[in-house]
Amino acid sequence: MRDTQQAADLLDWYDRHARTLPWRVSPADRTAGVVPDPYRIWLSEIMLQQTTVAAVKKYYERFTFLWPNVADLAAADDADVMGEWAGLGYYARARNLLKCARTIAQDYGGTFPDTHKELLKLPGIGPYTASAISSIAFDRAETVVDGNVERVISRVYNIRTPLPASKPEITETAKKLTPKQRPGDYAQAIMDLGATICTPKSPACGICPWQTSCQARTLGTQAELPFKSRKAPKPTRLGIAYVVQRSDGALLLERRPNRGLLGGMLGWPGSDWNDAPTDTPPMDADWYILPEEARHTFTHFHLRLQVRIARVNHDQIPDRGNFVEVDAFAPSKLPSVMQKVFKLARDAIDPIT
Repeated sequence: MRDTQQAADLLDWYDRHARTLPWRVSPADRTAGVVPDPYRIWLSEIMLQQTTVAAVKKYYERFTFLWPNVADLAAADDADVMGEWAGLGYYARARNLLKCARTIAQDYGGTFPDTHKELLKLPGIGPYTASAISSIAFDRAETVVDGNVERVISRVYNIRTPLPASKPEITETAKKLTPKQRPGDYAQAIMDLGATICTPKSPACGICPWQTSCQARTLGTQAELPFKSRKAPKPTRLGIAYVVQRSDGALLLERRPNRGLLGGMLGWPGSDWNDAPTDTPPMDADWYILPEEARHTFTHFHLRLQVRIARVNHDQIPDRGNFVEVDAFAPSKLPSVMQKVFKLARDAIDPIT
C-alpha cells in the first residue's frame, strides 16, 4: 500500500512540476490523448547516455530538424550524421544510432518495436534504454533506473551499500515502486525528482513529495548518499596531432577507422595514443611543435596531445588523409579533442574560419 501511495504522490507532483523538454509529451497533453513519438524518445535516450540534458538539447533539435523520422535518419549519409554528432562525445553511440535506424527501416518496416525484449535486439540499445523507450513511448510497466533514480532510491530507503554493488537492490526496490498505471509518466517523474530536487548536493528535501517517507531525511543521511566505491585513478596517454596547411589554405584531415575511439570521425592525422607514441607524420614537411599541449579527458583516460604544425606546397601529396578546402572546413564538425587542437593551431596557421 505504501508503494502505491508513493507512486501516486510522485505522479501528482509530476503533473504540476514536470520539466518541459523538447522530446517530452507533457502530462496534460498525454491525458488529452497525445502519444509520444518512439523515434524522438529513442533519439533523446541515446543522446542522454552519459550526457546532460543541457548539452543534448541543441543536438536533439538539430537532428530532428534534419531527420524528422527514423526513415530519414536511416537514409542519411554517415559522414553527415557523424559531423552533426561532433562534440557530443561517445561516438560509438552515433554509429549505433545509424545501425539501429537502418535496422528499424529495413527489418521492422520503419516502426519501433514496443517491448523490452524486441528493443534489446536493436544495435546500441541496452537494458536501461530498452526500459526507458518501452515505458515512456509505449507506457509499459518497465523499471527505469538511471543515475537520478539510483540517488533517489538510495536516499528514500537509506541504502548504505556503495554503488555499483547496490544496483541490484536499487533496481528491485524501484521495480516494486513502478505503478501499472501511467508507468511512462512515473519513469519521467522519478528522473525529474532526482534532477531537480533530490540533487547530488544540497537536496531540497523541504519541497520533496517523498519527504515523509524518506529514510535518509529522517536519519539525516541524505547528503552523504549514495555511497560510491572508490575509482582507480585514470591513466594518462600521450599522442601527436599533425596540422598541415597547404599553400592555398586547405587543411589536411583524416577520417578515423569506424571501430575504436572517435570511430568514423574526421580529425587531424595523428599518432597512436600510449605512454610513448610513435612519430608518424602524414607527409614530409618541416614541423613546428607548439609550446602548449591539447588536453582532453575520455571516460577511461586523460589524453595529452603534442601539436605539430607544417605548411606545404600545393603540389605535395600526403601519405594519408585528404586536404579540405577552406570554404568546406567546419571546426564544429570535429570531435571535441580535435577542436581543442584546432584552437591551439589556429594562431600558428594562416587565418581561416
